[in-house]
Amino acid sequence: MRGRMLVRPILYGILASGLLLGAYFVILALVSGLNFAQSQFSTFWYFIVSLAIGFGIQIGLYVYLKALLKGARGEGAVLGVTGTTSTAAMISCCTHYLANFLPILGVVGIVTFVSQYQVELFWVGLLFNLGGIGFMANRVAKLLR
Repeated sequence: MRGRMLVRPILYGILASGLLLGAYFVILALVSGLNFAQSQFSTFWYFIVSLAIGFGIQIGLYVYLKALLKGARGEGAVLGVTGTTSTAAMISCCTHYLANFLPILGVVGIVTFVSQYQVELFWVGLLFNLGGIGFMANRVAKLLR
């Protein structure tokens, strides 16, 4: 019975990872072009893939937890925060190119900050991922006891 219960969370996790990677490529390609997106992925693939996998694991855990609870309480907020952080960290590698399009709006300082701390933002995203995975896994473990 539990084996069947794992299929849906695994599929949702794989789908979520793929969608996050797709969002990364689409946003980066729209902002800076497909060649740049490929170049950035080639340079930072280990961060980007790790963030996507971590997000997929969180989605899988959430789907599993929701199936266990039939109405999870509060875990969705953690999932939303860590998913948003993962996406923001992945996209951070292209934000300095937005300065070409947005100087009128006064975001040049923000774009410069993000581009200077790109790797650090990846690490923050990974830490949020680990925290989210730990939180969700803890909830699942408590329910399975």
